Amino acid sequence: MGESKQLQQIVERAVAQVLDRQLPKLQSELVERVLAELPAFEPGAGSATGGQTPAGLAQSVSSIHAGNTQKEILRSLLDAGSSYAARLALFVVKAGAATGWQSRGLGDDDAVKDFPLDISSGPVAHAFQNRVVTPANIAEMDRRFVKQFGGPENEQILVLPLVLKEKVAALLYADGGANGALDAASLEILVMATSTWLEVVSLRKQTQKEVVESAAGIERAAAPVPVQTVSSFPDPFAAHAPKHTAPKPAPEPEPAAEVVEVTAHAAATSAAAAPAADPFAGLSAEDADTHRKAQRFARLLVDEIKLYNQAKVAEGRRNKDLYDRLKEDIEKSRSTFQKRYGNTPAASGDYFQKEAIRSLAEDDLTVMGANFKK
Repeated sequence: MGESKQLQQIVERAVAQVLDRQLPKLQSELVERVLAELPAFEPGAGSATGGQTPAGLAQSVSSIHAGNTQKEILRSLLDAGSSYAARLALFVVKAGAATGWQSRGLGDDDAVKDFPLDISSGPVAHAFQNRVVTPANIAEMDRRFVKQFGGPENEQILVLPLVLKEKVAALLYADGGANGALDAASLEILVMATSTWLEVVSLRKQTQKEVVESAAGIERAAAPVPVQTVSSFPDPFAAHAPKHTAPKPAPEPEPAAEVVEVTAHAAATSAAAAPAADPFAGLSAEDADTHRKAQRFARLLVDEIKLYNQAKVAEGRRNKDLYDRLKEDIEKSRSTFQKRYGNTPAASGDYFQKEAIRSLAEDDLTVMGANFKK
């Protein structure tokens, strides 16, 4: 039991170190990518505040990226978007229906909560079906929405789809209110930044959970590394039950997101085939178990390196300098492995080294480069 707890702590610490290193860089790259989409800045051009600078927009994107949960991120989108539109409303899309979640400028923040938005016609339908930003006139909007919340002075509105893994998860309504100022380009960038960051946070949490579960599985049974799954986007509104929707008798729960299983064909084939001779047959049961655990732990560490450095792995393989590009990650993971198994019978197996060559270099030692320790 104590050994299992120790292993879990080691894995959690290793995962945390990788996340701490990668997230600031990833956040910076996302901000740069978003800013690259900016049109040439013209002071006062269509901004709800009389002209936000690109630096101001970058700060808005950063405020969204500061969120650690899906609800924090979506609230930040609405808060940041208020600088570029007088009135905003976010609608959740589930099972072909759009339901109000939160708003800004339409009263209190819950003014649109549970409001059923018509998704079958007008600009809402166009944005949902085509996954594109849709400008329109308020006269084309859902009549019930207009009756309850009114419209902007200049009658111009915008509907923006929040797309996650090629599916519309939410719709953002925006208009200029009394002053009519509406910055469509900036709102589009904020929505794009939000969808990207939601997927990053979702992937980060899912990966950390699965790494820890995999480590626990190592202690429970001598079995292959569990199949890794990557959730494309857990529903941030899972607890949001629209009041207007009548309960259905014992429905099958709708999946919050597609789950894509990442698995190797060779592993499936070998599982179906007759088991090969046990390489640890000559060892005591205790030593053999230690060797097997060390192998799986090495595989887990190397898989983690690959997961968070996909671009570097691809470039390193092409340029045959993989070790130089991943030196810090490789050596930290090697140290973690050594602390766990360096003073056990499994140390003689050199499993981390073998796994790095097998998985990172695909059994081609030249890919690692001249500085890799043989």
